[in-house]
Amino acid sequence: MARKYFGTDGIRGSVGTAPITPDFVMRLGHAAGKVLAQSENAATGRPTVLIGKDTRISGYMLEAALEAGFTAAGVDVLLAGPIPTPAVAYLTRALRLSAGVVLSASHNPYHDNGIKFFSAQGNKLPDAVEEAIEAALETPMLCVTSERLGRAKRLDDARGRYIEFCKSTFPNELDLRGMKLVVDCAHGAAYHIAPDVFHELGAEVIAIGNQPNGFNINERCGATAPQALSEAVRAHSADLGIALDGDADRLIMVDGNGRVFNGDELLYVMVKDRLANGGVQGAVGTLMTNMAVESAFKTMGVGFARAKVGDRYVLESLQERGWQIGGEGSGHLLFLDKHTTGDGIISALQVLAALRHSRQTLSGITSDMQLWPQTLLNVKIAPGFDWKASKTLMAEKERAEAELGEAGRVLIRPSGTEPLLRVMVEAREASLAKAIAERLAACINT
Repeated sequence: MARKYFGTDGIRGSVGTAPITPDFVMRLGHAAGKVLAQSENAATGRPTVLIGKDTRISGYMLEAALEAGFTAAGVDVLLAGPIPTPAVAYLTRALRLSAGVVLSASHNPYHDNGIKFFSAQGNKLPDAVEEAIEAALETPMLCVTSERLGRAKRLDDARGRYIEFCKSTFPNELDLRGMKLVVDCAHGAAYHIAPDVFHELGAEVIAIGNQPNGFNINERCGATAPQALSEAVRAHSADLGIALDGDADRLIMVDGNGRVFNGDELLYVMVKDRLANGGVQGAVGTLMTNMAVESAFKTMGVGFARAKVGDRYVLESLQERGWQIGGEGSGHLLFLDKHTTGDGIISALQVLAALRHSRQTLSGITSDMQLWPQTLLNVKIAPGFDWKASKTLMAEKERAEAELGEAGRVLIRPSGTEPLLRVMVEAREASLAKAIAERLAACINT
């Protein structure tokens, strides 16, 4: 069944424009509540859902609308306030709730927002449940009788519970004493959580991006704009920098020299650490994962698989293979033996543990794996353009692949959100990658 509202990561859009409007979100809460109330899990009592949000100004409005919809359907609500997306996944599972909901548009600017659901197990809702919710949205919104209305209350200890959970994923025999860290919270959901996690483990913490005002989330800070972190690390003579995004499920790190390390490099660090401390079967990346990572894993005897771009697909691939570690260059990293979903804070703790185990710096532990140069061009196309049917483009693609051989690759894929064709070329030489990418781009729309 084709979905009208749910995408690969919930429902997302501009606030005030359908579907991110208070009336729709109320109906969404009611529809989801009806589905939950009819589920087997609800047979023993009234369903309860947890609602968390990031720091966007629209979060207040959408939280109230969602709460009204759920309670009108006879579902109890726990309000966690501003809290990371992975915290909602954890608390939903830990408190044995029926579902969790996050109001966030992740790394997007403040004027966007979204709604993402988690199952009772802290995973993405099954497709069948999402389809049932969409079907319920097409039926009239009827309020239950007064005696069956849901109740709403604040979960006052959400922050403390999650801090302790994050700390529990760091090895008991290690600490962060003697380490100076700059933590960039992107003026997002982790502003009052992430600095405390690292401080309580012994680090000296300088927090930046920790003054949200409803409008500055992800603004020139956080994982999508690490330059601010690089400058702060150098200014404070810190050992490392940690950058999260607005809902704290992404991680980018910076070494003492201000050099940025992306998700591909951090994935390599983690696999290398696990190989040295117990072993690892394999790791999952995406179509965009740098070839240097794949080559390194092959040399190390570690399995590697590529999923479609998006942490959802990385997770699916890990579950299919029974592996535990995966990620993508944007900083979504997964450690399924630590958490059910990507978590920027927990990912940072795993990298820090790896550095403690190896007694190396980020630069040192990655010195034997140098990323290959990549050129990525975004080319505007007409809506519905069938790039695979372009004989000119396909001929140039074949020519490029023959030219690169085993020393590079070509990836062409349409954007999932914009009328763009993304052309990525990877090669051992940056100049070659750039030249080939430009040749391919010139063939589009011709």
